[in-house]
Formats: sequence, C-alpha cells, structure tokens
Amino acid sequence: METLFTRLGFSFFLLYFLVSCDLSLSFSPVDNYLVNCGALLDATVDNRRFVSDSSDSSHSHLSSPQLFSLCAGTLLPGLPPIYHTARVFKAPSKYVFDVKDPGTHMLRLHFHRFSSSQLNLADSKFHVLVNGLVALTNFSGGGSVGPKVIEYLLWFNSEKVEITFLPAEKSKFAFVSAIEVISAPKDLILETAQSVNGDKVENLNKQAFEVMYRVTIGGPKVTPFNDSLWRTWLPDDDYFKSKEGSNRVYFSGRIKYQEGGASREVGPDNVYNSARLIESKNASIPNVNLSWEFPVIEGYQYLVRLHFCDIASISLGLLFFNVYVNGHLAYKDLDPSAVTNYLLASPFFVDLVVDADHSGIVNVTVGPSNKSMAYAVDAILNGVEIMKISNWMGSFDGTLPAESVLKCLPRKRRVGFLLPLIALVCLLLSLSAIIRRRNEKVESVLWSKLPMEVHEISPKQGKQQLSSKV
Repeated sequence: METLFTRLGFSFFLLYFLVSCDLSLSFSPVDNYLVNCGALLDATVDNRRFVSDSSDSSHSHLSSPQLFSLCAGTLLPGLPPIYHTARVFKAPSKYVFDVKDPGTHMLRLHFHRFSSSQLNLADSKFHVLVNGLVALTNFSGGGSVGPKVIEYLLWFNSEKVEITFLPAEKSKFAFVSAIEVISAPKDLILETAQSVNGDKVENLNKQAFEVMYRVTIGGPKVTPFNDSLWRTWLPDDDYFKSKEGSNRVYFSGRIKYQEGGASREVGPDNVYNSARLIESKNASIPNVNLSWEFPVIEGYQYLVRLHFCDIASISLGLLFFNVYVNGHLAYKDLDPSAVTNYLLASPFFVDLVVDADHSGIVNVTVGPSNKSMAYAVDAILNGVEIMKISNWMGSFDGTLPAESVLKCLPRKRRVGFLLPLIALVCLLLSLSAIIRRRNEKVESVLWSKLPMEVHEISPKQGKQQLSSKV
C-alpha cells in the first residue's frame, strides 16, 4: 500500500512538474493590452481579461471630443460579453497605448453591429488609421451576422500606438467593440520570403500585414482558447476545390516542435495534427492535385504561409511532392524529412509572396512529383495563412495615404481640427501687433525731431551742459 501511494505521489508530482514547465514556457507578451470598449465593467473571454476603457487600469488614453457608450438593448446569448457594448464616436477620436517592446505587434479590432433604442450600429461609416497607416476606409463594422475581428501584424518602433477612428460623413459615426494590442513573438515574421512572380526575394522586415485567411486543413475550427497567440483557425471546407482524390488524416501523437522549424506560436498542435493528403494505395501514382482558392483584392501583394507536418507517412524519406501558388511552381520535390532533419510529425512552414492578378484569387495547390512513390503519401498540407501586405501608399484599403483620408473628412469635422490652429495663429498675430506698438512708442521717446532754429553753443557752454547732465 505504501508503495502504491508513493507511486501515486510521484505521478502527481511529475504531472505537476510537466504542467508547470509547459506554462512557464508559454508565450508571455511584454505589451498586452485588452480593452473592452464602451463597457463599465471588465469582461473575461477565453480566460483573458478585457479591461473597460472607462477604467484607469486599461492603460489606454482615450481622446475624443464627442463619444458615448452603447449597450445592446437585449441579451445576446452565445456571444462573449465584449460584443454586448460598443464605444461610439461622433467626431475624430483615438486610443493611445504605450509601447514597451518595439517590433511586430498583433492588433485586433473587434466589431459587432447591434441595434439599440438609441442607435443602430449598422448605420456607421468610418475610417481607421494606425500610426499613420490606413487600416480601413468607409467601413461599416463588418457583416450583418455576428461579430467581425480584423487582425493586423504591424511593426511599431515608436513609443506610442495611436488608433484613430474618423466618421466618414457628417451624419455618420464610428464605433469599436474591443481592441487588442499584443507583442508578437520574434519568430512570427521572417525577414525575407521568396516571390513566386520571378526569382526575387521580398523583404518582410518592418512590413505591415492584414490577416485575410487563417485556415486549418482537414480539421475542425481552432479557437483562441487552443492557440497560444489567441488566434482563430477556420476549417478549409469553403475554400477546398478538389472533391476527389483526397483523404483527411488526424494524428493523436505528439507534435515534435524543434529549433529551426515552426514553433507552437507559429502554429498550434491543433493545426498540425490534422491534414488533407493524396495517398497511393496501389502501384500507380494518383493523377490528382489538391487545390484551395482564396478571394483577394487585385493590386496588392500577399504573404502566403503554408504549414506542413508529416503525420501520415509510415517511415522517413517516402514523401515527395510539388507546391504551386497561382500556377507557379513554388517548390519541386519538397521532402519534409530533409527539412525536419529526418523527424516525422515535426512541423515547418514556408513563406511565399504573390502578386494578386485580375482573377482576384490566390490558388494554393499540392500534388505528386516525379519522385513520388507508390503505396505512400504523395502530397500533404496542414494549414494556410494569407496576409495582405500594405501598398506603397501605406494603406490596406485603397490608394489614399493617411493625409488624404484626413482631408476627405466633412468640412465641419475639418473645422474642428483647424480651430485650435486658427486660434493659435490669431493669438500669435495679436501678440505681434502689441509688441510692434510698444516698440513704436519706445522709439518715439528715444528719438524726436530737432527744432528748426538751432542756437550756437560755444565749446565752453557745451562742456557745462554735459557736466550738468552728468
């Protein structure tokens, strides 16, 4: 009996030690601002505390001449509490956050268009600027069904982050439900990526990205609770175009993260433990490819990140396949075993940059190569991320820079911006006029016109006058 208790005690100690180690190794961001906008109380979502922007503990400075909070008139069952309220702006307004850790940050803007007796948030129309970058223009809060979260990966090298909300028209307003500003892991964005439109290498250092798609292949939805960076990964069913020749695979073993490959922050276990694959079940190689299509906007470059983890091969060195993006051969005879130093179930990713063409589609395809083998796995894919790269004007939404967006504000709102400047100029002009008048009076005292009749003064008289003045 004593031996049994001893073993049980050791088992509980070992379990506690492993859990403690795992928690200590989990990502802990330096900058971690979670703001519940328009609410009087804090809210907890996925074990994360969103602080009310009415509280000093939010560490955000909210500057606005005309703002108010809005609460949904009815209960919203099934929705996190951050979507039950909103901060509404009738004039240009901004949140300011201190940056303690310069570098790439994750910025998430949460919107939920609900209607109350005071206001219908569907009537909104506004622009959003982030440190001079145009994030959104003529935005109305997203779709009519459910909340919308827009995520950016932005490089901040200043001491402040300013998120500005600008109503687009006199009769319109801006709103936001919640804001996240979080330091990103240093390995989340690499410095360069290969372009599929030629042999050039694209510089990703200090670039700005908007996350368009984050998809787990073959598996169920991954929620922020199961992601170390609190991301959402959607199933690929809406984008998968190859209905024949593919198989889903699920892996119950341990994902083997290693140095030089993908980290758990780059992609969680729940993304790498599922996949779609092509498998040869006889002596022939299947003549099929697996393809996914993602609608995009022409005129932008996109970072395409593909996640791989060989969770299906029975042995090393059996899997070879080709990777295509928009019809361009991106990787020929890709060998996961060689990439992972010959370790199965070890994840890695590849980054590619593609120019969106008139088709408005980014196509990702994997298929057998000339080195593919019979009775083996002949292609695999675990996850896809597609991120829009800001254009040369510093915008994710159109060709206008931030300065032009500000100029497009309604006249009344622009006057609101100009009034302080006009008052300052008037003050300076008034001070200048007062100083000039005083100078003129002083000069009139110091200088007077000589009389027309000048009496002669002898040298002796002159000396007497000077001595008397002295």
